[in-house]
Amino acid sequence: MGAMRKLLIAAAVAALAVFAANTYTRMKVMMLVSREVTVKHRNCQYLQNIECGAEDITILKDGLAFFSSGLKFPEVPSFCDGPGKMYVVDMLHPKPTPVELQIKGELDLSSFNPHGISVYTDEADDSIYVFVVNHPHSNSQIEIFRFAEEDTLVHLKTISHPLLPSVNDIVAVGKESFYASNDQYFPSRTLHLLTLLLGVPMCEVVYYSPGDVRVVAGGILSGNGINLSLDKRYIYVSDIADHDIDVFERKKGEQLVYIKSVAVGSLCDNIEVDHRTGDLWMGCHPNPMKLFSSDPKDPPGSEIIRIQNIHSQHPVVTVEYVDDGHVLMGSTVAAPYEGRLLVGTIFHKALYCDLR
Repeated sequence: MGAMRKLLIAAAVAALAVFAANTYTRMKVMMLVSREVTVKHRNCQYLQNIECGAEDITILKDGLAFFSSGLKFPEVPSFCDGPGKMYVVDMLHPKPTPVELQIKGELDLSSFNPHGISVYTDEADDSIYVFVVNHPHSNSQIEIFRFAEEDTLVHLKTISHPLLPSVNDIVAVGKESFYASNDQYFPSRTLHLLTLLLGVPMCEVVYYSPGDVRVVAGGILSGNGINLSLDKRYIYVSDIADHDIDVFERKKGEQLVYIKSVAVGSLCDNIEVDHRTGDLWMGCHPNPMKLFSSDPKDPPGSEIIRIQNIHSQHPVVTVEYVDDGHVLMGSTVAAPYEGRLLVGTIFHKALYCDLR
């Protein structure tokens, strides 16, 4: 019995060692630990007034760009102690300059922690509704605002739901309806990390309207950016941990049907869609482990990736901008407009680039 017990213990130790080694290898691959960054700059300059990041940016067809800024995210550094803010920029101005949006209504601004955003224009009267993922006190909820005048958001509604436990991003499809991506399934970050290390895709996309809230897609390792095709027929989701952009088709009843995944070779965050070409632009993390170490001598880099012809058999994936972190740290979004580009980050600055 003693020999058998020793044999079983040895087998268990060996199995544990193999599991640990495989898990460590998977983590290194997922976090791109061995990837080297080759700088590729464009004609860019810093946007004024943005010192606490611009985690998400979206631009309307008329050139109005909305920003969320000041996100406090677990384990990621922040350069600002105060609550988050919202900004607007007129891309038609010769020198686009962010203007802070004043927020009116019954919303606790002292704990405002804005993350992903989306903007919906009501065709009936051209009213603009701004949807913001908010994490006050580490919670997960959606704020709906109406854009009033030139620099004011009027708070209309707060939405929370058990199916929206860890919302990362949203795309609005109505005045009170949207699709949302959850970046983790379990409330515990330890359990979430375990699902990542084991490669178990448990995250979901949820459709929300006042009378209908349900899961419409699953099988995602960690959902991040989400957006809508120009013809509103497809939903794009960044599975950031799997280095993919997933394509889903919208069906009757707002159900989503998985079509395919496009590999991007980086941890891509938010997705923006060019309003003329339909190209997808993503702010990505080429060396994400550096986001957590916060070493000023070895900062996290930034990478902008574009996908052309995503619905064809051969989508074209190109790297449009790369920095090693000494200009821009932790890019999260790239929003194109008429040959120009806005690039945002989690906690650093934002860039205005001329691609022409």
